[in-house]
Amino acid sequence: MRENERVTSATRQPETPAAGIPPRLIATDLDGTLLRDDKSVSPRTVAALAAAEEAGIEVFFVTGRPARWMDVVSDHVHGHGLAICGNGAAVVDLHGGPGAHRFVKVRELARENALDAVRLLREAAPGTVYAVEQTYGFYQEPDYPKLHMEIPDNLAPAEELLAEDGPGAAEPVLKILAYHPSIDPDAFLTLSRMAVGDRANVTRSSPSALLEISGPDVSKASTLALCCAERGISHEQVVAFGDMPNDVEMLTWAGQSYAMGNAHPDVIAAASGRTVANNDDGVAVVIERMLERL
Repeated sequence: MRENERVTSATRQPETPAAGIPPRLIATDLDGTLLRDDKSVSPRTVAALAAAEEAGIEVFFVTGRPARWMDVVSDHVHGHGLAICGNGAAVVDLHGGPGAHRFVKVRELARENALDAVRLLREAAPGTVYAVEQTYGFYQEPDYPKLHMEIPDNLAPAEELLAEDGPGAAEPVLKILAYHPSIDPDAFLTLSRMAVGDRANVTRSSPSALLEISGPDVSKASTLALCCAERGISHEQVVAFGDMPNDVEMLTWAGQSYAMGNAHPDVIAAASGRTVANNDDGVAVVIERMLERL
């Protein structure tokens, strides 16, 4: 059934793709996937992640969250301690703990491209308001709603925030956020992709009409592919989990992929398998069954 623009299924059992190449890496989204709706990581999920690492399978958290919001899982990193944040815009070392993370890789959104996206969306969807996510700073327009758990560092029109001499000019831009108060979320995504074209990558992870705009080739999938290539891991050796449109490329790229029971219809169509909802520990269910086969 549909609930808050998401598809929910609390009873559906996992559909498991046929066993193939043994997995070497698990890539999992956080909100709506690994995390329960109360933003906790269940004891069962913690145990499953630890068991995977003990079996020699690396675990990567791959999320739209900024690095400073990663304290929710910083206690559960093992081994490499890396996470992919900002929909692929940054690879972050979480070993330092909350507030002490280190950026290992940054794939920024050029300010020129960001300004083009802002202009084109203002024309295509009047009433759109913006925020700017940087490595350490967060800036927004005065009319941008209080959607996030922080106070912005500066309030100004997006054109000023993205200017070469604007606030935070010394920091790279990771993504811009575009919010519309009345357009249907999926319609807003389609409209925006058509308007922006190849100037940026546009996706969404929120149930509201909130878009996330990154560099043209930046996605969860492309950054995960870079991290895997550095480790000699092929896409066939990756198992991925997700629930929203910003996960689609990653789920399509991975050798095995699972849509959560609460996933968006586009995610269900993209994944090679399906598991139960995030509140029912869908990621842990698949990991446990996967480890039994090793």
